[in-house]
Amino acid sequence: MRSHLLNDLTAEHYRRSVTEGVERVAAQLATTGRPFTGITVDALAPRVERIDLDRPLHDTTAVLDELEEVYLRDAVYFHHPRYLAHLNCPVVIPAVLGEAVLSAVNSSLDTWDQSAGGTLIERKLIDWTAGRIGLGPAADGVFTSGGTQSNLQALLLAREEAKCESLAELRIFASEVSHFSVRKAAKLLGLSADSVVSVPVGQDKRMGTVALAHELERCVQDGLTPMAVVATAGSTDFGSIDPLPGIAELCARYGAWLHVDAAYGCGLLVSPRRRELLAGIEHADSVTVDYHKSFFQPVSSSAVLVRDAATLRHATYHADYLNPRRMVQERIPNQVDKSLQTTRRFDALKLWMTLRVMGADGIGQLFDEVCDLAHQGWQLLAADPRFDVVVEPQLSTLVFRYIPAAVTDPAEIDRANLYARKALFASGDAVVAGTKVSGRHYLKFTLLNPETTAQDITAVLDLIAGHAEQYLGDSLDRAC
Repeated sequence: MRSHLLNDLTAEHYRRSVTEGVERVAAQLATTGRPFTGITVDALAPRVERIDLDRPLHDTTAVLDELEEVYLRDAVYFHHPRYLAHLNCPVVIPAVLGEAVLSAVNSSLDTWDQSAGGTLIERKLIDWTAGRIGLGPAADGVFTSGGTQSNLQALLLAREEAKCESLAELRIFASEVSHFSVRKAAKLLGLSADSVVSVPVGQDKRMGTVALAHELERCVQDGLTPMAVVATAGSTDFGSIDPLPGIAELCARYGAWLHVDAAYGCGLLVSPRRRELLAGIEHADSVTVDYHKSFFQPVSSSAVLVRDAATLRHATYHADYLNPRRMVQERIPNQVDKSLQTTRRFDALKLWMTLRVMGADGIGQLFDEVCDLAHQGWQLLAADPRFDVVVEPQLSTLVFRYIPAAVTDPAEIDRANLYARKALFASGDAVVAGTKVSGRHYLKFTLLNPETTAQDITAVLDLIAGHAEQYLGDSLDRAC
């Protein structure tokens, strides 16, 4: 079995095996005509269940053949231009190359003696990102597994900086369309069930600063502590960006930590044409960025950035076997001192490779393209009497629903839209997402693929309308 260990003796075996795997994936990418095959759970699950994991095949080719049957053939392919559902991006080749390198070398970014150059590369990228944000010379941060972890760590720091003896008195303010991870973080941090105050948004789905000021003042009047305000720079459903300058001013006035969740909108940091949409982010105490959304990186690649590096001490623990305190005096850079994780992948390498091959402007141009496409899509939807579109996008998300001319019952329209999404997924012709707006069911395009065209959007809208009309026709037949 030692022949399977990656080392100097098996380098050629490694090369052959990985090349064969890459060729399988490349062939699949080249021949995939739809984002999904439409396979059902009931059809796919038995294939996986009948595999006996205690009886290995002992042959890479045979294992890859099996993998095609249980995964590659029926995977949901984000690179396809008619995958329009969630915040999943097609990935750039330099990042995939970085993934191959980091997986093989297998550095762990917790301590210097496990990563060396990897530590310095990650720190350089943190400094670069903090510079793009404008956090100042004392800024720092660390890579994380994703936006949920980044938000959790930011709110942990905010909780500790609030210096409040009673957790029950702490309050977090976030818009009603903020990410669910804010409430999840509050629960994990031991805060009360009502600790997250939902601030209303306007028709543009951005947090209202007047409403926020009212809630902050009420908090103080009630003898409670405004621990943090979470401003969203790119909401998951609408791509809306909260008014950061006004929110920053209120945070300064009430002494609240300002966290900007820019997991989606961080692509604006490299946008040649839209950077001004993030004006005010430089006032944040902490920022979440997800490179695996709008920087076209493979999952996972995220980071949390802070204005004051000293606040990261709230996540620091010293273990004698790993990062003893003396290493701080010896100026040995251990990234575990900043992280909620111990063992951690060298995910920073993917972004490093991307920047060194494509450059920041190259990434930003791709993000600008999908934002331009979303505006075209909004124009198409606004001009199409079959659809109701909720808000003009700031980024690359469109929320809409099919509105039949002959049906006025909102519940029946809900069912038609739900059916259309399900039928479209089952067909494999396209994949779209769904959400609720004011209690009603809507559909959602999240556009992150520069290869998607306005013609693709038009075609998918026609498919949605066709499925919805089929449902309504069948429903009418049943009623008769």
